[in-house]
Amino acid sequence: MKPFDFLVLGSGIAGLSFALKAAPRGRVAIVTKKDRAESNTNYAQGGIASVTSKEDSFDLHVRDTLAAGAGLCKEAVVRTIVEEGPARIRELMELGMKFSEREAPGGDGGRELDLGREGGHSKRRILHAKDVTGREIERALLNAISRQPNIQIFENHLAIDLITSRKIGQKNGNRCLGAYVFDKKNGRVWAFTAPVTLLATGGCGKVYLYTTNPDIATGDGVAMAYRAGATLANMEFVQFHPTCLYHPRAKSFLISEAVRGEGGVLKTIEGREFMDAYHPLKSLAPRDVVARAIDSEMKRSGAEHVWLDITHKPARFIMDRFPNIYQTCLRYGLDITKEPVPIVPAAHYQCGGVVTTVDGQTDVAGLFAVGEVACTGLHGANRLASNSLLEALVCAHRAAGTILSHPEPKIEATIPLWQPGQAANVDELVVVSHNWDEIRRCMWDYVGIVRTNKRLARAAKRIANLQEEIQEYYWNFIVTADLLELRNIATVAEVIVRCAQQRPESRGLHYNLDYPDARPEWAQRDTVLRK
Repeated sequence: MKPFDFLVLGSGIAGLSFALKAAPRGRVAIVTKKDRAESNTNYAQGGIASVTSKEDSFDLHVRDTLAAGAGLCKEAVVRTIVEEGPARIRELMELGMKFSEREAPGGDGGRELDLGREGGHSKRRILHAKDVTGREIERALLNAISRQPNIQIFENHLAIDLITSRKIGQKNGNRCLGAYVFDKKNGRVWAFTAPVTLLATGGCGKVYLYTTNPDIATGDGVAMAYRAGATLANMEFVQFHPTCLYHPRAKSFLISEAVRGEGGVLKTIEGREFMDAYHPLKSLAPRDVVARAIDSEMKRSGAEHVWLDITHKPARFIMDRFPNIYQTCLRYGLDITKEPVPIVPAAHYQCGGVVTTVDGQTDVAGLFAVGEVACTGLHGANRLASNSLLEALVCAHRAAGTILSHPEPKIEATIPLWQPGQAANVDELVVVSHNWDEIRRCMWDYVGIVRTNKRLARAAKRIANLQEEIQEYYWNFIVTADLLELRNIATVAEVIVRCAQQRPESRGLHYNLDYPDARPEWAQRDTVLRK
């Protein structure tokens, strides 16, 4: 048994920000699947969208967010997060975060923030650290964490399931009491208990065959919350990033939207610009439009990729603005200053998730969720670029404030230890790897950028069969990290399909050929699931 005052599952910007604010009031455990810096935050290249320029305004940022969200954003939530963003940015900078700067106009040697622009934004408002913003945020937050004696990080630990009062036989409502956690190093399962559990587990990109996400993004938080009885919403809205590097040796390498923000142009395999036929903003259109356009052009030509071309910009500008992208492509034999980059869309961001307030509260007492795992109503049917890190900062701050001003009651229940029962060691790992591949390919083929009712029905049937097999395997064999993640991606695949089947229209990231138009009566209407 490992008792704490606060249990944080995940070590990205949401989890670390919350932990820093909770630590003065109690002991905090941060449970993370790999090392402490391995998170979706660490891979975020673009930056944080926030109003910091005199040419910009909160109203413009709100307007752009609502436009991208295609009628599903909650405007009050959007306005709260946008308006509270600058204060949270200042806090981050006080912790040591260094955003890129440029020489201020006037020639007096002054400096100002170098604001980028990305798809769907009407103004330059993206604060960035060249093209490694996420990595720099993790560095600043982890450095601050290291100075906090009340915070303990458990690396290479994987949460199995949330412990709830309902699961342990109590009948006075459903309250989260902590989580059972698998220690990958020694194979033991511990009961971590706390009056407050925060899900900051990120997204679910690995549910799909091609993704920009790291290997850890298996939707664990969504799956655990669903099994614990929390409400999920809008899981059909999976954002496919339009520009993932297409190369046989490159694994999940994202070409930031900022490349298009700085003038990069999308071209067909024949070298023809094509985005003007799809949207007035051309290559700077919202991501759902760009991803569908690329998918359409690839299917039309039979090509395996399209091109992203920024060679018309000066070589020194490209190398200075995108050093990580430039160096990574160079390792694969591609010089982006001289030749276009081969790109394909890939699963990138989960816009739905565990239903929460803007303060991170779920409908399970004691359980909070912040960041990509949560569905606050900010993103609606399509996330506006670089709003995700902003949401994580603001909502983590608000969650900490809510919890500290209204503390959860102490745990009085007796928490049972993990019981492996008669489970044996896994006999055939090939079963796990085969089912893993089958789910991801099924989701890519049938529940991808473009869907149909028939494809969704096929996916539902195949995933149901696989889940039955996985559940049998889970109860018969001792847990391993691979088996736990397989169980979670199967659960997340199920909820994505079920939400997609609920929505009889096309809106934002959900495009169904059988319902090609948006239906007005489905604006402001969420697809909701609970166990």
